[in-house]
Amino acid sequence: MLKTSMLKTISGHALSKICFGTMQFGDGSDHKVSQSVYLECRARGINHFDTAHTYTKGLAETWLGAFLRDERDEIFVASKVGYVGGADPKNLSVQFDESRSRLRQDVVDLLYLHRFDPHTPIEKTLAWFAEQKDEGRIRHIGLSNFAAWQIAKAHFIGQTLGAKISAVQPMYSLIKRQAEVEILPACTDLGMQCFSYSPLGAGLLTGKYVDQKGEGRLTTNARYAKRYGIEEMHKCAAALAKIAKEKSVHPATLAVSWILASAFAPSPIVSARSLGQLSPVLAAIDFKMDEATLGMINAVSPMPAPATDRLEEQS
Repeated sequence: MLKTSMLKTISGHALSKICFGTMQFGDGSDHKVSQSVYLECRARGINHFDTAHTYTKGLAETWLGAFLRDERDEIFVASKVGYVGGADPKNLSVQFDESRSRLRQDVVDLLYLHRFDPHTPIEKTLAWFAEQKDEGRIRHIGLSNFAAWQIAKAHFIGQTLGAKISAVQPMYSLIKRQAEVEILPACTDLGMQCFSYSPLGAGLLTGKYVDQKGEGRLTTNARYAKRYGIEEMHKCAAALAKIAKEKSVHPATLAVSWILASAFAPSPIVSARSLGQLSPVLAAIDFKMDEATLGMINAVSPMPAPATDRLEEQS
């Protein structure tokens, strides 16, 4: 397998092991709290921040742009376009111009296509990305929420257009492990960096829902409630909480550390509505995951089905 490429800040620094996602800036945390979360991330060495055109009606990008203003070259900024309105260049241009205005930046380090658009030829979309890169508006190109075959297709078409795919952003956690089947191996083989989101399963893996009394997105957001409403997921979360108690560590620390221990080396995108939520997440940076604990966690989180059913032919 090939090693994934190493992206860097403008100043040349390697990216932090953990990325902070701003999806809750303006939705769960107000400006003052969001700024305190940003500053705590910086104090702990986080230099990679992820946002999107569609997040919190623009507040996430606007606030992030203000927070990083005095240290731009030290921060790796990633945003996304095309979640709504499709991947036609006209729509992407409008959204990207708005994003850059909100961020107060002429250049974005990494721009993702937020999701695959079956109605727009990928050649047309990637040609637009190549143009943005050629004109210096973006440094790297990424894909979010793409299936493995879509990643491979974009990779090979992008090579002919000057649109190299540098990063991929899939969902990945103890209770959403399907990325292990083909997406993560594809990223490794094709030399793409993987920044995975929802490492805590919308809060399920923090342990706060184990006693059925927790409040958060699983109780207030119908989409997340449906996504994580499967009984086996809740059993896994309860088992993780039990392991965490035995190890005297927060479940969120274990959940994020488990991703950092992956052989595929994805970088988890974490988030938090408060400093209290942020603390156990950032604790994963220094947590030493031993083989025994890793084995215990894997045992309560079933592996996904393999990509092939001809296992008898595998050597």
